[in-house]
Amino acid sequence: MPGEPQADCLFCKIVEGQIPATIVRESDTTVAFRDINPQAPTHVLVIPKVHYRDAAALAAAEPSIAADVLREAQTVADEEKLESYRIVFNTGAGAGQTVWHAHAHVLGGRGLAWPPG
Repeated sequence: MPGEPQADCLFCKIVEGQIPATIVRESDTTVAFRDINPQAPTHVLVIPKVHYRDAAALAAAEPSIAADVLREAQTVADEEKLESYRIVFNTGAGAGQTVWHAHAHVLGGRGLAWPPG
């Protein structure tokens, strides 16, 4: 059921404390943690505590929580002292999504080329 934790979801397990992660922030609705395969000096994932397959599903079902994810991404960037940074939501396998739980990547600490790979 949308919004409910999924037993086979890596990020749901992180939210529930079943899998360790390097947590940098936590709010009532989100968790932010360092990516285990960083693509930049700062690479933090910000996820909603509720389970939705991707950012589009989250935004459609719970726009206030989608806004919380963006707000927390800004706070992560501020706390990491990033002067410039990128927030990325991959939606679908063709865009590089590999974990089917909505999440934002906060990337910074080096120059980021455009267009991305």
